[in-house]
Amino acid sequence: MRFALNIPPFGALADVRALADLAHEAEDAGWDGFFLWDHIQVMPPQAVADPWVALTAIALATERVRLGALVTPLPRRRPWQLAREAATLDHVSHGRLILGVGIGGDNWFHEYSALGEQVDDKLRAAMLDEGLDVLTGLWRGEPFSHAGAYYNVHEAHFLPTPVQRPRIPIWVAATLPNKAPLRRAARWDGVVPGVDGRFVRPDEVRDMLAYIGQQRTSETPAMPFDVVLAGWVGDKEPAEQTTLMRDYAEAGVTWWQEGFLPGDTPDNVRQRIRQGPPAM
Repeated sequence: MRFALNIPPFGALADVRALADLAHEAEDAGWDGFFLWDHIQVMPPQAVADPWVALTAIALATERVRLGALVTPLPRRRPWQLAREAATLDHVSHGRLILGVGIGGDNWFHEYSALGEQVDDKLRAAMLDEGLDVLTGLWRGEPFSHAGAYYNVHEAHFLPTPVQRPRIPIWVAATLPNKAPLRRAARWDGVVPGVDGRFVRPDEVRDMLAYIGQQRTSETPAMPFDVVLAGWVGDKEPAEQTTLMRDYAEAGVTWWQEGFLPGDTPDNVRQRIRQGPPAM
């Protein structure tokens, strides 16, 4: 299992230089990844950093940790813009980017309704699926065309291709027990599952992976499939951390993200970084 930090770049943590310094310190302390939330606005209003600009600074301040936005709501972005940004960041980071995607939501921060964007979940899910086809088609580095319900591309030719082969890994967000996001994740390289109000349990991870395994086909990309959980265990004793992490690892979890919340400060993050990754 690998261990990462999951940071909301809000408030005091909207300072991009501070985020880059924290990522550098996390790398030195033995963490494996540094990921950011992707939001346009938050409620109540406070400072918000653009995650993709911040990730560029983080990439330049580090050499080893994997990085990315968990997760980027692709339906509120142009897929060709994200394709270009992601390929560029993959080069800046020398192949360390992971692309997390989801449909996003409007309940917390009204990021869709406040800006005149699509608020229907099913329509955004269709936009996500089509957007991923466009994005990965452009990453191939060959002339690409697409005629769809939401996006149209005519002989676009994007270079350079990403550093990673066959492409940048794509992790898909899912809210259990919904099955549609799991079917989507099965077509890609990982799943970032969650449930409302509590941690995902190891037995739920097993059931989820059994279902995803049934959905994967011979056409599924031959890449390792990651299961990425978020939570916090820094307040637990090492023995309790070890038991919990082993239970998750045995269930199939490959990444644990130590999470933070709006209102946390660089000092909160730094304290957790210095404790080191959870004990195994």
